[in-house]
Amino acid sequence: MSEILVVDDDDQLRQSFARLLTNEKYAVRTAPTGEAGIDEVEQNVPDLLIMDVKLPGINGLKALQAIREVDTTLPVIIMTAYGTMDTAIEATKLGAFDYVLKPFEIPDMLDLIGQALEAGRMMRSRVKMNVGPESAQADAIIGRSSSMQQVYKSIGRVAPTDATVLIRGESGTGKELAARAIYQHSHRSDKPFLIINCVAIPETLLESELFGYEKGAFTGAVNRRVGKIEQADGGTIFLDEIGDMPMSIQAKILRLLEERSIERLGGGKPISVDVRIIAATNRNLERALEEERFREDLYYRLKVVTLELPPLRERKGDIPLLCDYFMALYAKEMEIENPGMTDTAKYMINSHSWPGNVREIANAIKKALIFSRGYPIRIEDVSHALSGADASTNASLNAESVENVGRNWIREVLTTEKRSDIFNYLMDRFGSMVISEALNLTQGNRSQAAKLLGLSRPTLQSKIEKYNLMIETEVKGPPPGSQHA
Repeated sequence: MSEILVVDDDDQLRQSFARLLTNEKYAVRTAPTGEAGIDEVEQNVPDLLIMDVKLPGINGLKALQAIREVDTTLPVIIMTAYGTMDTAIEATKLGAFDYVLKPFEIPDMLDLIGQALEAGRMMRSRVKMNVGPESAQADAIIGRSSSMQQVYKSIGRVAPTDATVLIRGESGTGKELAARAIYQHSHRSDKPFLIINCVAIPETLLESELFGYEKGAFTGAVNRRVGKIEQADGGTIFLDEIGDMPMSIQAKILRLLEERSIERLGGGKPISVDVRIIAATNRNLERALEEERFREDLYYRLKVVTLELPPLRERKGDIPLLCDYFMALYAKEMEIENPGMTDTAKYMINSHSWPGNVREIANAIKKALIFSRGYPIRIEDVSHALSGADASTNASLNAESVENVGRNWIREVLTTEKRSDIFNYLMDRFGSMVISEALNLTQGNRSQAAKLLGLSRPTLQSKIEKYNLMIETEVKGPPPGSQHA
């Protein structure tokens, strides 16, 4: 649960904030003065600080300066009831995430709070590289293949510099994680890190979001507004999906890279800014150049250093490691024991082409864990997860693909296993799975399972013992394929 500290001398406003944010499932602390706010931060740094400018004792700006000495990455939203924007802009220069004018609209404030908390999480949550399942956390770059080792080396070499970086790779390969890793290992890691998705923001809003605007710049511009680039002064801006950026804005990004300055919309005065640009795209920029959808001069400015993230199909050896990692991660999230995975399910995972890359395999493992209900993940669970079908839908939907995976697995065993009893080995493996599924369908009832299989109960019992199938009760069936997990 995220914790928010509200500093304001208005008792009613603090109480209103406490009710509102508590209803939104945030933990809330409040303080009536700047000094009290500093004390609260020194005792326990919150996830977000919302603070008024006009406070008794030291004002909000001086309090912000002191708080910045305690924690440089704490996101801060400044509130002011006064029309002058100079104070709010000064707060932005001191590292405030954003500022709002009182009175404000509650939906707008809640949206801003969500953005600030996410920005704070991005700055504080460390991206680990080349970790194993025992270190499962939400943010990690996984892989031990030679191509991923090259990625780690490139991140290590470019991070300490101020070079502009262009990260290229298909959707789902981890471009944002790579950008954050570069930021976190740079000398700017104590300064802002802001993400702009060039596709998610409409073209009409993207320019003002990046560069800000002056009062009267367009209809509705009733106050001066500082853009994200100014907010990130001293830090890093990550321009995601830059291949989709409109040509008109590309020209302004080029000026930023060349002159280290910007102009707000409606303003004619250059504003010096010190930001590092990391950009990412899944587009073919060379084709975009030919089609005149991307500026050639910006292309060469961006690719001072290019980081290529390989698709998962080119590093198949990392798939088992990714499976183990996400199994451990999501089992921990769901507060269940890691159930493991049957050999046929593993083979199906390894055989899939993974067009959605790491993001797809993460989603598939999470869905499969839900389908498996705490039992070892089976081939059916993986099939359901990949097809998007609900576990209760027609099981024959993917029968052909399941059979193909089974045949591929048999072929793999025949060509790799060196044993004299290979036929009996394969038959026992399939026999074990058939009986496990029958027991699962009948909730562990041996008599019903024997009838379902066309076997006598003694014959079924002997096979249960032969395959070492563990059955706790006659009500609850065994973990299907548990002996292979």
